[in-house]
Order: sequence, then C-alpha cells, then structure tokens
Amino acid sequence: MLLEITDLSKTYSNGVKALNNINLTIGTGMFGLLGPNGAGKSSLMRTISTLQQPDSGSIRFNGLDVLAHPEELRKVLGYLPQEFGVYPRISAEMLLDHLAGLKGISSRGERKEIVHAMLQRVNLFHVRNKYLSTFSGGMKQRFGIAQALIGNPQLIIVDEPTAGLDPAERNRFYNLLSELGENTVVILSTHIVEDVSTLCSNMAVICLGEVMAQGNPQDVVSTLNGSIWRKTVERNEVDHYRSQYRVIASHLRAGKILLHIYSPENPGFGFEAVAPNLEDAYFATISSKVDLVTL
Repeated sequence: MLLEITDLSKTYSNGVKALNNINLTIGTGMFGLLGPNGAGKSSLMRTISTLQQPDSGSIRFNGLDVLAHPEELRKVLGYLPQEFGVYPRISAEMLLDHLAGLKGISSRGERKEIVHAMLQRVNLFHVRNKYLSTFSGGMKQRFGIAQALIGNPQLIIVDEPTAGLDPAERNRFYNLLSELGENTVVILSTHIVEDVSTLCSNMAVICLGEVMAQGNPQDVVSTLNGSIWRKTVERNEVDHYRSQYRVIASHLRAGKILLHIYSPENPGFGFEAVAPNLEDAYFATISSKVDLVTL
C-alpha cells in the first residue's frame, strides 16, 4: 500500500498558508507526523481524508486519484480527527452500531459481533450501555479510536490521538496501533515526540506548512551527531544563553536549568557533547522556523 502526496498547497481565505508544497511518500506501517500547534498537521490530515480541497497538488492512494474520487477513498479510510464529537444521549454500543452501518456493514449480527470486538479492544465493553455524555475525555477518545477502526480500513489517520489518555491507556493504544500498522498505512499526527519514537518506522517534521525533515527516526537523529551540547545554568542566566546560542531545549533540574543547544562546532564555555535523541532532532529542526520560547 502506498500514499503519495505531491506538491500539495493550501491557503485559507484569511491568508494563512497552511500547506506549502508538501511532498510525502508513505508506505505500509506507522508514519509519524510531528509538528507544533499551528504547523499544518490538521490541515494536511483533513486534506488527505477528503474533508477539504487543496489549492494545488495531488494525492494518490494505491493508484487512486483521491482528489478526483474522494468517495472511493472514504470506503477504505478510518479517521480520528483532533476534535471528535459524539451524540451525548446515546450509548456507546448503539452509536458504534450506527457508524458500522454507515460504513456498509448491513448484517445486524455481523455489526454486533464487530462492535463488541471493537469495544473490547479499546477497553469500553463494560460501559457499552452507558450514555456517551457520561464518558471522561479519555473514554471518548478511545471511542473515537474504535469508530476509526470499523470496517478494516486500509488507510488510518489519527490526529493527536493520545490527548486525554492516561499512561496505561496510551500504552494500550500504542500496542493497538503497532498491530494495525503491520498491514495498513497508519498516519499518526502529533506534537508528542515520544509517540513517534515509540511507534513509527518513518516520520516527517512539519512546521509552518512545510516539511522540514523526513525519514526513519534514527536516521533523522543521526544527522545531529556531534552537534548537540548541554550545560546546567542558573535560571537567571537562561536569557543570556538564548541570546548567544541556538537553544533547542531547556529542562528544570533541582532548581537549575539544563540547556541543550545546537552547534556544529564545540561552543566551549563548559558545554559538553551529548548523544542526540528524537526530541533534540525535532526541536533543532523547527527552531529555524519558530521561536521555541513561545511553544
């Protein structure tokens, strides 16, 4: 399976250029799309899922011209948007059964079997008869995951899926997505670096509507070998270091600040070399576009 995105651009009526000449090739497995809020991730996900048209460019999935035949893609698409609404005064089982019917599963018995299995997978079977209005944020998110998986989709898009999930739920979700990615194209759009480093064999970093980096996460990290340095400083020294160096991360440790900076050469002044990780690669990539202090 193959999703090909070529020269995709989108500018909204307010002048915001959400997508700027996006080119991506995504095969079977888990693909991570990393970027800060406002980077264009959701715009790209909505465009791929045929909810909006781009100004230019093309999208093909297994040879299908997605923009010309959106209804064909929808037959094989599972989509969990960032904002997922539910009917409040209906049970989880009833709504999932309704959604299964909309996806073309006409047999009542087959729908019941599929719905029960899906609720088991997302750990909601025990509350299947409760109104969705009584669900917590994490439970609603798990319901959204269940509806996205109905119908054995070939392309699954999940936009910020772990928001609102506790650590146990996130781990369960990781396992579920990893299992699905063995035979499906799964796009995971997130600003959480751990999600991508844990799950994805391929990734891209997007910022201000542009693809800044792409490839295997370890390959992306390896481009920074010898370029990441750290130093512990006092809180009142942080602004000085930000003015002198390309600071990509800062962490509070025992009342002091641990800085990570990007520099191809040894910056001296007490900085020590550190092996880069995906968080370093992510922040080093987007720091050329945005002020990390405001993120």
